[in-house]
Amino acid sequence: MKKKYIIKKNYYIHKIILEKNSVANKYFIVYKKNNNMEHFRFVVSIGKKVGKAVVRNKIKRQIKAIIYLKKREINEKYDILIIVRPSVNGLKYQEIQKHLMKVLRKANIIKE
Repeated sequence: MKKKYIIKKNYYIHKIILEKNSVANKYFIVYKKNNNMEHFRFVVSIGKKVGKAVVRNKIKRQIKAIIYLKKREINEKYDILIIVRPSVNGLKYQEIQKHLMKVLRKANIIKE
């Protein structure tokens, strides 16, 4: 994933949260905020309750891979914050993909 798609600064993450536009399911919380760019940006947040660093990094890589594969379907006008809940631990890649896409559709981030 190119750097232009990734949010790094804490300042932008707080702006997304302050917008209070969120959708959740059992595994993910997704916040979105309009941006004035020609592409979307996203960040994945995963807490220590999910597991040790190896597990957290694996889940982050899987989520980034899913976003990369579906980037043509994602609406370009949003900054997206994906918070991973501890219940995601133990899911297979296909299950993570299914639940993540479901919550992104619910948030109207995926183009139909």
